[in-house]
Amino acid sequence: MRINKAVATVGAVAALFAGSTLAATTASAQPDFHAQSVASGLSDAQATSLQKRVDKVLAGHAGGRQVSPTEVRYDGLNVKVSPTGTFSEAALNCGYGHLCMTVNGTNFDFYKCQRWNVHNWTGDGPFINNQTPGTVAKFYNKDGSVRWTSTAYQSGRATWDPIWSLQPCGA
Repeated sequence: MRINKAVATVGAVAALFAGSTLAATTASAQPDFHAQSVASGLSDAQATSLQKRVDKVLAGHAGGRQVSPTEVRYDGLNVKVSPTGTFSEAALNCGYGHLCMTVNGTNFDFYKCQRWNVHNWTGDGPFINNQTPGTVAKFYNKDGSVRWTSTAYQSGRATWDPIWSLQPCGA
């Protein structure tokens, strides 16, 4: 009994040590996006502001991974946050098969057919529905009713204030 207890204790201590070492290694492996932003020419204040906006995207949509100072990737969605807080209309680049829009200085590029809940979308901005011809994207109100639709190919401007969710390829 004593031997089993001693073995269990040693095993638990080893697992705890391995876990803390792994956590420390993972934390140190995380790129310093703030330093990268400053190295690219942003001031310290601009780099801090940029990271706060990226953190807001990550908090609003679970499952994302920051891959650069300005980009977050999800399974089915890429998000690019403007370093300065605004994108020009020309900055919205939308690959074939994608639904893209700019909301509050952030470009959203959806390429997976599923219902996406969106948070803190206000104002208006450009959109491009560059999915296969005839594919209908649906934009929903808070109560789940359809607010408006877009049939590919279509581009234009939209008001985001009432949009609570969207489905790039609504049925």
